[in-house]
Amino acid sequence: DYGSPFDYARQGIVYVAARLPRPGRDGVAEEALAELAELMEAASGGTLGLFSSLRGAQRAAEYVRARVSTPVLCQGEDQLPELVRAFAADPAASLFGTLSLWQGVDVPGNTCRLVAIDRIPFPRPDDPIMSARTEVAAEQGRNGFLEVSVSHAALLLAQGAGRLIRRSADQGVVAILDSRVATASYGRFLLSSLPGFWPTRDGAVVRTSLRKLAARRAG
Repeated sequence: DYGSPFDYARQGIVYVAARLPRPGRDGVAEEALAELAELMEAASGGTLGLFSSLRGAQRAAEYVRARVSTPVLCQGEDQLPELVRAFAADPAASLFGTLSLWQGVDVPGNTCRLVAIDRIPFPRPDDPIMSARTEVAAEQGRNGFLEVSVSHAALLLAQGAGRLIRRSADQGVVAILDSRVATASYGRFLLSSLPGFWPTRDGAVVRTSLRKLAARRAG
């Protein structure tokens, strides 16, 4: 980014879990939850989980609590400012939540080593404003889905990914657990909206990097 104080390619990795099944309507897939648990274990916690629904965040918290050794906080279990303070105070803690976390969390330092995004944050189909804008674009001969839904998702993805690097010494991984970013025609546009992190689809490389970050924190 022009004028940015951050060296995003050196400080961060964006990982697209391309091998996961396409997200369905039933929330976060079991395969995506398993991937998330592996990444969190490698990172020794320090995860900000950004979910498209509170139910998805709660289900993910329940799943990973049974599989990782570090504490997991979830939106709805306390007032959000209290949860954010608890997350910031414990480098081993993780915090899961929805849209308010995508835009409103600023936790620099070792606390946040992994930002995990469960799916592309498209607007809800029943959002009247987005639906109206899509219809207008279509009536004028433009692609309403790309112009409205994909652009909206790109903005939110950039905001969510931006939670990772808050100062020049921060390092970590943004993990997108939605394979459509790798397979859909609009995926490249979504990735181009993110800070200039080093991109990969290799989960083993990402887990190794997270283990190194966790070891550096512990040391």
